[in-house]
Amino acid sequence: MASRYFRLTEEPDIPDRWRIGAPVDERGQVVNPWQFTKGCSVQLNGALRMSVSMEGTPLDFTLAELDIPVIQSNIAAILTEMAPGDVQLIPVEIESQQGSFSILVATRLIRCIDDNASEEVRYWKPEDGRPEKVGKYRAMSGMRIDPTKVGDAKVFRTWGWTVALIVSEDIKDALERAGITGARFTEVTGPSPISPKERERNRRLIELRKQTDAARGPFWRTLGRLDEEAIIPIVVGGAWPARRQVWRIIHRAEGRTLLVTDGLSDFFVDRVEPSVGFGLELALETDEPLKDVEKSWPLLLLERVADEVAEHERVRERLRTGFLSMEVSGKDMPEPLVTREGRVGVLLGMESSELPRGFAMPAGEVRLVTVKVLLPTELGYLLAHGKNGRDELLRRFDEEGQGHLSRVLRAPVA
Repeated sequence: MASRYFRLTEEPDIPDRWRIGAPVDERGQVVNPWQFTKGCSVQLNGALRMSVSMEGTPLDFTLAELDIPVIQSNIAAILTEMAPGDVQLIPVEIESQQGSFSILVATRLIRCIDDNASEEVRYWKPEDGRPEKVGKYRAMSGMRIDPTKVGDAKVFRTWGWTVALIVSEDIKDALERAGITGARFTEVTGPSPISPKERERNRRLIELRKQTDAARGPFWRTLGRLDEEAIIPIVVGGAWPARRQVWRIIHRAEGRTLLVTDGLSDFFVDRVEPSVGFGLELALETDEPLKDVEKSWPLLLLERVADEVAEHERVRERLRTGFLSMEVSGKDMPEPLVTREGRVGVLLGMESSELPRGFAMPAGEVRLVTVKVLLPTELGYLLAHGKNGRDELLRRFDEEGQGHLSRVLRAPVA
């Protein structure tokens, strides 16, 4: 009978779970946290202490900051008896807590991940700019290991994806019989979690994603210095074509910051075929200083406008060829931009001599739609005068040299 192995993680469904910070030495200096999860023994001088970062119920098994396993004496006794050659238990004092606690270090690193049986694996490549990681796993889901490559190990970490802490079935059973708290066991052996048809679909989606990113990234770089880290919300989904909402930051001349959507021209995930999605991407540029772009009003405004565009086909149809004014929620926006009704107005699709009208993707053309914030009096003027009012606003913006730029600190043109 084939051996079974399980990934040991935290049980997430504990509402009052406590949280533990990173270990520090006797002088209060943070020690290198990564050494505890590399799959090898650790050499230390002196005792370690850890603080409680969030009060709650102390548990037998806890993943402290940066996923460092911390265990109580009941788990330590089982591991010492059943897998003494696989673990190193480093005593640690936890503030305001009685009892015996240890950092659990798995001292064996085994190359046993089964790429073909796992749901999805992605590797670091030379072009990713992280030479020290090339050949290791960059992403992993639905992990499966090959038990024939494990040998006699009962506790270990997986080569290339050391975040995974694996235990054998007999260790799992012993811990469950002891009634330990805080742990969850997820099997990493057995049949693949997805069918061959699903695997092929995932492969095609990954390939489409690579093609899309390879086309958009170089275009963004023609507009300025592109931040390598994208802004991605914690909760993903919604009406964007590939169900991924992404924003990019581009730094331009004269201290300008250009924020763009990076996903409205994705392929449609439900169709799994090349396309440019909605055929649009949005761009909002400001020359006002932004201390923290991720918490700034321009990004918040761009997010709200993008959601409206993604949700409404009528809006997208008008934007593919022309102009459109829109109002979105003014919550948490700068007061000078907010109307009496608590809204903020924007003008979409304004032509700019400083930004291209669009760009080419392998599957078609994409229009770059500018987003310009309006002051309340300008929004009122536009609503009162319709198309003529819009055209007059555009003329005045150009006349005063404001163009497509979004600003809070300016005088209204109407």
